[in-house]
Amino acid sequence: MPHLKYLLIPLILLLNACGGDDKKVITTVDNPEIVALAFFDALYNEKNVKKAASVCSPKLAKLILHYRSPQAVARHLFNMSYDSVEVKPDTSGVKVREQFKGTANITIYFDGYYQEERIKDVKRLAIIQRDGKWFIDKILKDPF
Repeated sequence: MPHLKYLLIPLILLLNACGGDDKKVITTVDNPEIVALAFFDALYNEKNVKKAASVCSPKLAKLILHYRSPQAVARHLFNMSYDSVEVKPDTSGVKVREQFKGTANITIYFDGYYQEERIKDVKRLAIIQRDGKWFIDKILKDPF
């Protein structure tokens, strides 16, 4: 897990740079794993649907904003509810992703709590690059 610290440091800097108002957006970076982590952190830990939608393709952003609350998005789109959660990317496929510039399938691992019960889960996202920025395009079917 030595690669994890290299992903968490930019994520922390990225989230701190977003400011303090409700209309926050995630500043996209050149790393789709960071975008995926920031998306789920905004949704589950910050409870901010607008911030989560800011890194989605227009079609997915419209769907996410339709649900209005982070709880509704979590329930209807991901079938996962958390009071707090830690998210980690699967870093084993980074070299494969680099071969297909412009698209990436990212696997995210969840480890958190809902009503004092520990819940672990895995989700996959299709991420696309447009004009040098990464956007979450689709939620892929459950890998298991």
